[in-house]
Amino acid sequence: QVQLVESGGGLVQPGGSLRLSCAASGFTFRGYIMSWYRQAPGPERELVATIATGGRTNYADSVKGRFTISRDNTKNTVYLQMDSLKSEDTAVYYCNSGSANIRPRYSWGQGTQVTVSS
Repeated sequence: QVQLVESGGGLVQPGGSLRLSCAASGFTFRGYIMSWYRQAPGPERELVATIATGGRTNYADSVKGRFTISRDNTKNTVYLQMDSLKSEDTAVYYCNSGSANIRPRYSWGQGTQVTVSS
């Protein structure tokens, strides 16, 4: 079955950096668009960044210029490099196959907590 396992979160000071990883299994990873989402306390899950099969990327305005999404199809892994972190980036981060126009395809993993605080 499909598994999405996020890792790399933690506590970081404002202005700091983190690199998140998402290891995927159970589907043909290289054939699917992948995205990072985040959920701060509350019901809404926000789409943060998307990477297409060919490598084209899109970002939410709130993270543009600070976050970089990438993928390694040989490792079935998608990454999110987060720089210049702000307190408002605090959330649980998830990956999934989806985009602004495609609903997330799979069940959510456990996510990884990112806390930005001094």
